[in-house]
Amino acid sequence: MTRRQLTDEQWEFIEPYLPIGEYGPYPERLREQFEGVIWRFRSSAQWREMPSEFGPWATVYGRFRVWRDAGV
Repeated sequence: MTRRQLTDEQWEFIEPYLPIGEYGPYPERLREQFEGVIWRFRSSAQWREMPSEFGPWATVYGRFRVWRDAGV
């Protein structure tokens, strides 16, 4: 598993500010997806090069677009 990008304290601070949508179940891998976004911008890699530990790259990118559009 990839090392964590955030400490537990940092995650507890950030999590309430992340919109997840009005419908469907709460995403189980929200933290991994957020850390995938961090990994992508720290590494300057393409979305498709994202390690699988963060989940499917298209899901992480979709989550990023939702957060971007919400002004997070």
